Amino acid sequence: MTTSIHLDPGLDPRQLAPVLAQFGRLHLPGVFDPGSAVAIAQALAAPQVPWIKTWRTLGASLDGSLEAFDSLTPENRAAFDAEMKAAARGGFCFLFDAWRVSKDIEAGQRRGGALEPIEAVYDFLNSETFLTFIRRITGETREIFCDAMASRYRPGDFLAAHDDAVSGQRRLWAYVLNFTPGWRADWGGVLNFLDEDGHVAEGYSPVFNALNLFSIPTPHAVSYVAPYAPSPRLSITGWVRAR
Repeated sequence: MTTSIHLDPGLDPRQLAPVLAQFGRLHLPGVFDPGSAVAIAQALAAPQVPWIKTWRTLGASLDGSLEAFDSLTPENRAAFDAEMKAAARGGFCFLFDAWRVSKDIEAGQRRGGALEPIEAVYDFLNSETFLTFIRRITGETREIFCDAMASRYRPGDFLAAHDDAVSGQRRLWAYVLNFTPGWRADWGGVLNFLDEDGHVAEGYSPVFNALNLFSIPTPHAVSYVAPYAPSPRLSITGWVRAR
């Protein structure tokens, strides 16, 4: 069965465009119809999701087996944590679980089954319906497409400050679709936008079925998920890019 995804018909690009132009970011709650949002959330929580661990400490970004990471000996985990803490004091680093959905689909690998709703999100993001919506609120005239990555932040995961600008990637706008029911801001995982003085200018909690959209480059970070968070922070993220 194919998941049918629809934007909230109450979202009016004519009202949203001036806000995005003024602030460079938008928070849109209730972006999808409730039924498809629940189906996507259930798929992200399913055991079939092929999560990997992705991280960056003092060097290049790395991916690894989630099973191997979770089974590190206490000594090896202590060494990893020490390296991460040293990196986090002064550089760009991160730690979270990922599934690069667009990479798989564009390589001809669709998993279907319990994961079909997640793959349906990628299809919808690249549909003329969504791309037209993005053009109308951003004023973008170039040919655009979206990539997509499922992300899961568990206690201890975070994303340090950065601006998403990467040479040659043609990233125009970043987006985050949140699918964690009942999240509280004090559990962490908040998308924080930073001003030129390093202050948090605004923070978006990962509200269920909300779309966050912001221009690139924009300094931002995802705050550390607290050890007492009772569930993971689940989302689908990526960039609107020019071809």
